[in-house]
Amino acid sequence: MARVVIIGPAHPLRGGLATFNQRLAKEFNDQGHTCSLCSFSLQYPDFIFPGTTQYSNEPAPENLLIHTRINSINPFNWIRTGNWLRKQHPDLVIVRFWLPLMGPALGTILRRVRKNKHTKIICIADNVIPHEKRPGDKPFTKYFLKSCDAFITMSEKVMSDLRLFEKNKPAQLVSHPLYDNFGAILPKQEARKQLGLPENEKIILFFGFIRKYKGLDLLLEAMADPRIKASGIKLLVAGEFYEDEKPYRELIEKLGISGQLYLRTDFIPDSEVKYYLCAADAVIQPYRNATQSGVTPLAYHFEKPMVVTNVGGLPSLVPDHKVGLVTEPEPALIADGILRFYQLGEDYFIPHLREEKKKYSWARMVSSLSQLAHDIQK
Repeated sequence: MARVVIIGPAHPLRGGLATFNQRLAKEFNDQGHTCSLCSFSLQYPDFIFPGTTQYSNEPAPENLLIHTRINSINPFNWIRTGNWLRKQHPDLVIVRFWLPLMGPALGTILRRVRKNKHTKIICIADNVIPHEKRPGDKPFTKYFLKSCDAFITMSEKVMSDLRLFEKNKPAQLVSHPLYDNFGAILPKQEARKQLGLPENEKIILFFGFIRKYKGLDLLLEAMADPRIKASGIKLLVAGEFYEDEKPYRELIEKLGISGQLYLRTDFIPDSEVKYYLCAADAVIQPYRNATQSGVTPLAYHFEKPMVVTNVGGLPSLVPDHKVGLVTEPEPALIADGILRFYQLGEDYFIPHLREEKKKYSWARMVSSLSQLAHDIQK
């Protein structure tokens, strides 16, 4: 059995990365390994963080050891943290990489760890080329990637991006596991009652942080389609704005669709996620571009059909006319997809969803990481 450390966000930090890391650590421990997490004392300086707060008010996960040590902007801290981790002598370090800005901190820490000539380092790369480009992206990414021994990606797009930088190091494509830690599936009427939503309306869900690449504006324009208006379909938007919300508010006003929307644009705590997923008829992902999405595993877990755009890794995760519908990122075509979903009906997709979701287990992720670690030559 291995001693494993996962480097990346964890409680009290909030969001999908923290949720993933904690669930992965639990799986390692459940399988008899010893796994802890090394998280951030400062993840983002406040002036660059787009949301309201970086911290969760939910209780800490049980039976997980979380070391809160990394300051992303303090080079002296990177050296101290790297030296501390090197002395811990873990068999395996798993490091999350999602933003080039983290490259200098994580790359420096890992270079210190490597000096023990024992620890194997595997990166789970959520993104290699970021959705929103900034100065320094390429050198920061190169610096980080050189400190790793091997890689896991969760979409073909990220794998192809990775190979632009690292052509020879071992890498494996593994599907994003299901988020099964948000509770059991609830009856739709019960979830809607909890959220104060009408029991009998047609309601579709846009879920997650709101950023330009996620295409909420395209979906709002689709909601203004006369066919959507005539059908009585409502859109529930659940997630915090990670950019200026004013253009969205102005677009809603211009399109005259405020009566078709339920806007819940505060951060959705983990304890409430199940209500939003279970209240919806379907989950809509109108992205302009994508690698993979943490919303897709959520939809799988709660057995919700998806309407997604034909970008990045989404189509491979959502087989068309099986677990959902794939359309192009244009308002009229997104509207077509929504209407087609209601023509087919939710029950059409459920058997396919239940069969497809069997592929996305945490045990498979741990097995892939363990095999990759075994294959690394030290």
